Amino acid sequence: EVQLVESGGGLVQPGGSLRLSCVASGFTFSSYAMAWFRQAPGKEREGVAVIYTANGSKYYADSVKGRFTISQDNAKNTIYLQMSSLKPEDTAMYYCAAAGLTGWPPLRPGRYDYWGQGTQVTVGS
Repeated sequence: EVQLVESGGGLVQPGGSLRLSCVASGFTFSSYAMAWFRQAPGKEREGVAVIYTANGSKYYADSVKGRFTISQDNAKNTIYLQMSSLKPEDTAMYYCAAAGLTGWPPLRPGRYDYWGQGTQVTVGS
């Protein structure tokens, strides 16, 4: 059974940091691209960052470049999203996803095969 389990969300003040984790199981981790998406109420799901676990290549949405960092730990079948300089507009449910083939551009939700249940990130005072 494929599972993607996110954790690490919470409430943080503007300018603060959070680290999200996603543990994958039930498929060959190193054969998939792993990504983070987010969805705010009333908005479409938006790609945030993707990492190609086979070679470590990364791609970020313009909205998070320089503030967010995606990383992987192959030994733990886990990806992370380190989020810094958080803004109120970063508030959303954050989802982990896996794709066998992303195509280009790589953050189109329809190209992803597996999804987690999400973890809520709220930026505010």
